[in-house]
Amino acid sequence: MRHISIYTSEHIADKTIIEHVGLVRGNTIRARHLGRDILAAFRNIVGGEIHDDTKLLAESREQALDRMVDEARALGADAVIGVRFSTSMLAHGAAELLAYGTAVKLK
Repeated sequence: MRHISIYTSEHIADKTIIEHVGLVRGNTIRARHLGRDILAAFRNIVGGEIHDDTKLLAESREQALDRMVDEARALGADAVIGVRFSTSMLAHGAAELLAYGTAVKLK
């Protein structure tokens, strides 16, 4: 399987971009479990980190990145530059996490 490098910058040190392949993206939509909502409400009262939500968001970011990389790989890219994340609330307890960037070929 071809390795795809991911960069938040628009340029890659010591590499030459020979082609901009295009926009690539990966997204996931996740919803919390009712039990997690109750725990989160309790945490809002007493304070502290909501570990289940932290884990859920980390897993969502990785899944979105994996899907973006899969799209770049299908286009024959070597790397994705300018990678960004976006999050949108869709409904109570459900959110979309989107990873996007520009797929490029390197010299």
